[in-house]
Amino acid sequence: MADPQVEQNEDRRLVAAARSGDTAAFEELVRSHQHEVYGLAIRLTGNRELAADVAQEALVRAWKALPNFRGDSAFSTWLYRITVNVAWTRKRQAARRSARSLDEIGDIVEADSIGPEQAGEAADLRGRIRRALDQLPAGQRTLVVLKDVEGWTHGEIADTLGISVSAAKVRLHRAHMKLRTLLKEHR
Repeated sequence: MADPQVEQNEDRRLVAAARSGDTAAFEELVRSHQHEVYGLAIRLTGNRELAADVAQEALVRAWKALPNFRGDSAFSTWLYRITVNVAWTRKRQAARRSARSLDEIGDIVEADSIGPEQAGEAADLRGRIRRALDQLPAGQRTLVVLKDVEGWTHGEIADTLGISVSAAKVRLHRAHMKLRTLLKEHR
């Protein structure tokens, strides 16, 4: 497992070089973070094709906005915030164009590691979770995904969303309550 401090130092070095016009340095930043950006995008959008578009747009926006990056937070935090913003915008646009259903949000369990009965129960649970997440407002869905799927801390969520830790906790609690209600309705 890589040392986060070493990664942040490397990101700082690459950001400085990229800001000076070194496109190879930015390409290295993209290679370092593209999988996490795409993973976050897919969890926020629930759609692999839309997530690919979100990830690409987020990286392009990051390149264009790089001169404005102050370095108050880690580059990855700044990039994830851009990804969240792009995902929200794209989801609103997609919702306006047509009614959509969520694609797989990821396997909860490995299908080959359990028996047929458990696999059926897991598939049913995935469907209920997918429907419930689809009904959450975008902001609440983002909080649930960042905390419960991505495993972020309240502090990381607060930094990324530009809110206080207390606000992150309160909003997440409300999102969990709403999700619990929706899951009961989908039984």
